Amino acid sequence: MAEPFCMRGVDGKVKRLATKLPELKPKEVLVKITHSGLCGTDVFYIPHGAALGHEGVGIVEKVGDAVTAQKVGDRVGGGYLRSSCGTCKYCLTGNDIKCYNRDIYGHSNFSNGTFSTYYTATESYVYPIPESMPSEIAAPLQCAGATVYSALKTHYQSGMRVGVLGIGGLGHLAIQFASKMGASTVVFSTSPDKEAEARRFGASEFVVLGQEDKLSAPVDLLLITAHKAPDWKTFMSEKVVSRGAAIVVLGAVGTSLEVPFIPYFFNCYDLVTNLVASRATHGEMLAFAAAHDIKPLVEEFKMDEDGFAEALDKLQTGKIRYRAVLHV
Repeated sequence: MAEPFCMRGVDGKVKRLATKLPELKPKEVLVKITHSGLCGTDVFYIPHGAALGHEGVGIVEKVGDAVTAQKVGDRVGGGYLRSSCGTCKYCLTGNDIKCYNRDIYGHSNFSNGTFSTYYTATESYVYPIPESMPSEIAAPLQCAGATVYSALKTHYQSGMRVGVLGIGGLGHLAIQFASKMGASTVVFSTSPDKEAEARRFGASEFVVLGQEDKLSAPVDLLLITAHKAPDWKTFMSEKVVSRGAAIVVLGAVGTSLEVPFIPYFFNCYDLVTNLVASRATHGEMLAFAAAHDIKPLVEEFKMDEDGFAEALDKLQTGKIRYRAVLHV
C-alpha cells in the first residue's frame, strides 16, 4: 500500500509529504479522498504550513465504534465545518457554523485537510453525495456551492430580483442556484464577453460594470462574489439596489470594508456576510443541485506537486474556469 500523504505549504511552495494514519475516535470516520477542490481560502494557508484542502470527496474506508451515520463504502463529501459542540444555542437551532466551539478549516487541527490520502471527519459533518453526481462535480460544492446556497436560503424570497456581482468560482454557481430557485437573476461583470456564458448559467439580465444605468430595475438582493470591493457609490444607489435590500459579501474583498454612510443609512441596506453553511443547509444544497442539474465548471489536475502548482498558478492568475479539482 502506498504511503499516505498530505499537501502542505513549505517555504511558500506546496509539497506532498508523508503522513500517518490517525487513530479514529468513536464518532469519527476515515475518508479515502478521491477528489478535492482548490479554493482561494487554501491559498491563504499555504504560508502557515497547514494540511491543505476543504472541498473533499471520497469513500468511507473505516468507521469508529460509535458511528451510525455512515458505513464503509459510502461516498461522502465535506471539509470546512468539521465539528461543533452540538449543545449551544447555535447548534440547537441549526446554525452550527456559528458555534463558538466549532472546528473549521484553518483554525484548528492543522494536520487534517482534503488534499490528502485520508481525511478524518466527525460522522455527521460529512454528507452523502447524490448517486447521479460525479465526484469531480461534488467537490467544489462542498465550499463554493454551500456558501452561495446558504446565502440565498437565508436572504432570498420568492419574487426577488437577485444580483450577482462577478462570474467566477462562486459567481457562476450563484447564478445557477438563484435562477433554479426561480429568481430573475442579474449578473454584473467587468467582462462583456461573458454575457453569453452568464445567460447559459441562467442569467436573465447582464450589466457591464460602469453601465448600471442600463439596468431595467433595481435588484432586491445582491450577492458580491468578486474578490475586490465594488464601487459602493454605485451599488448603494436605490436605482441599482432596492432600498432595504440585503447586500451579502461572499468573497474576500480586502482587510477592511468602507462604505458611504449616507446612502447606506437612508436606503436601509443590510450589509452582511455568509460563512459556508450549517449541516442541514449543506445537505439540502447537495440534493437541490442534483435535482436541478447544477454543476460547477471544473478543470481537473493530478493530486501531486506538479498538479497542485499548475492549478494554483491558474487560480492566482485568474485563468481557472471556474473551479480547479485535483484527483488521485
